[in-house]
Parts: sequence; C-alpha cells; structure tokens
Amino acid sequence: MKFPWFLQQLAPWQLRRSYGIDRVEVSGIEKLKQSFKNGDSVLVTPNHCRPADPLVISEVCRQAGRPPFIMASWHVFLQSRHQSFIARRAGAFSVYREGLDRQALQAGVDILATTNRPLVVFPEGVISRTNDRLLSLMEGTSFIARSAAKKKKGTGRVVVHPIGLRYQFEGDIEASLNATLDSIEQRLSWRPRPNTDLTTRIYRVGEALLWLKEIEYFGEPQTGEIFDRLEKLINRIIDPLEEEWRAGRTEKNTVARVKQLRIAILKDMVAGEVDDSERDRRWGQLADLYLAQQLSHYAPHYVSSNPTKERLLETVERFEEDLTDHSRIHRPMSVVANVGDAIEVSAKRERGASEDPVMVQLENQLHALDRKSTRL
Repeated sequence: MKFPWFLQQLAPWQLRRSYGIDRVEVSGIEKLKQSFKNGDSVLVTPNHCRPADPLVISEVCRQAGRPPFIMASWHVFLQSRHQSFIARRAGAFSVYREGLDRQALQAGVDILATTNRPLVVFPEGVISRTNDRLLSLMEGTSFIARSAAKKKKGTGRVVVHPIGLRYQFEGDIEASLNATLDSIEQRLSWRPRPNTDLTTRIYRVGEALLWLKEIEYFGEPQTGEIFDRLEKLINRIIDPLEEEWRAGRTEKNTVARVKQLRIAILKDMVAGEVDDSERDRRWGQLADLYLAQQLSHYAPHYVSSNPTKERLLETVERFEEDLTDHSRIHRPMSVVANVGDAIEVSAKRERGASEDPVMVQLENQLHALDRKSTRL
C-alpha cells in the first residue's frame, strides 16, 4: 500500500514534467469520499481524451484518500521497463482491449468486489484526442460492475462514478503549434509558412496527410468533401479484412469494427499457433486497423465549427502522432476533473431492456459533466 501512496504524491510533479499540466482542479470530490465512507465498491469511469488521463485520475483519487487500481491497455507495459515498473506499482494492470484477456477482466471484477480501493476503467477504450467529443462506450464496463455486484459480500454497494475531464491550454497557441507545423511541413518537403492563418494551415497540412494515405491505399488522391473521403478510406482499409475474417461487415462504427477484427486476427497469434510469415502478415493487418481507428477519430468539422485553442491543439497533436508515433508536449495546460453522482449497479440487468441502464446513465452523465466542466 505504501508504494502506490508514495507514487500518488509524485503525480502533480509527473503531470508538469511529462505533460505540461500545471494545475488540476477537482469538483465533486465529496461524492467519491461519501461512497468510500459508505463502504461502497467504487468503479471510476472517466472520458479518455489525452495520455495524461491516468495520472490525472490518480491525483483525483489521492484527494479522495484512496490509491486506485487502473485497468490499462497492454501496450502501456511494452513501451519501456521503467514505465512498466512504475505503472504496475502505481496499481495499473494490463488488459487486451480486444476481449482476449479474461484473466485481466476477472482481476478487475475481484478488485472491485473485494478491495477498498477504487478501480479505474476508461469506457471509451481508446484515447480520443477530442475533449469535446465522447466516443461510443464499451459494454465491458457494466459487465465488470455487475459481476462485482454478484460477488460482493457484506455492507455497501457497487457504484460507478463517472468523471468528466476537461483540459485547457493556457499558453500562446500560435507560437506553440507553428513550431510543430513547421516540423510537419518540412517532413512533407514543404517550405514552412508560419505567417499563414493557423486554421487554414492546419487544414492544408491535414489534406496533404490524407492525400498521402489515399495514394497508398487507392493509388491516387481522391476528390470530394474531406470527411466523406476519410470514411471512404476507412472502408477501403477495413472492408477486405472483414471479408477475410468476419464474412462481411457486422458492426456499425469503426471502433467496434476494429475491435471485432482484432479479436479474430489476434486469437491464433496469442496462442502461438501461426508461423513467422503469417505472424508478419497479421501484424501488417493490425497496423492497417490502427490507422483506420485513428482516422475515425477526426471528427467532422471539429476545428471549423469552433476553432478553440484546445481543438486546434488536439488536431495538430494527432497529425504529429499519426505521422511520427510521437506528439511533443505543449505547455502550460490545466485540467478540470468533475466527479459525477454515484450510479448504483445491481447484480442483474432488467430483462427485456433494449439498452443497459448503467451504460445509459454513464453516457448521459459524461456528456453533462463535459458541458459543466466548460463553465468552471
């Protein structure tokens, strides 16, 4: 218990050092404290818009008096030995988000049912890089909560506390982003144009990056409205894989399509039942799926409809990340964490209900908390 507590004390320093976040404001912390006081098992479910989210939530839990367990994607533990060491001792444990890691899911259920520490699950499943847009939520969130409710003994309930995270950039946005755009334009063999209107420059770079991918997958640039072209490119990547692995399309949104394909592709790989040649082929398919998922996170008219500093920042960060697998730190930033009301979870789901009431309440609260955070 001492090591997670010690690491929690370092969270503010780590947020400044690694993410440029100078200030964390928490609203509604008394709601979490009350659930702990009641002896409830607490599942914390934040939106997931930036890589800093786990550290921010760790700081929220520190202020509430409890170090958390955090369910993290398995790739977090492969980036470096240092990161893996720190993450595990901070309470993080890995899960294949593609649904293959039943052991990790069961660990989450056991933690929630039997410990007095909160369990953190990011129900969007991926980092969206869009603070003003909530992705579809994964049903596994309510599965963990209901399974824990069945196992829980003694007093107290199983409750879900949504947390809305809202980041704000507090520096000179033009100076910060122009440096990044200079670097991207140079990679495109362009002469940087720092005196161009920032929004215009972002769309110009974005279209160039889209052209490159269209040439890669179609053989030539496409025409039409940019987000229609994005959808066309996503389908160009995913449709052949669905024909091979799923006998055609079965899911509606891109994240769900990608998830089902990953399950199919990874199953034999995880079991070690493919040779090197087939493994290489499947890694290529998984890379294509990652690209399709990233493309789907570019929301239509996200910048043009409301070109706030944060939306401009998120878009350029995504450009750099998609191009180089790395995004530089832009500082200074702050974040507001707004804790939602406790959602009580029963062990059984009401029969005949077309939607899971826990997921409906969770989604509604996250949307409401997001709007509320903009006014703090």
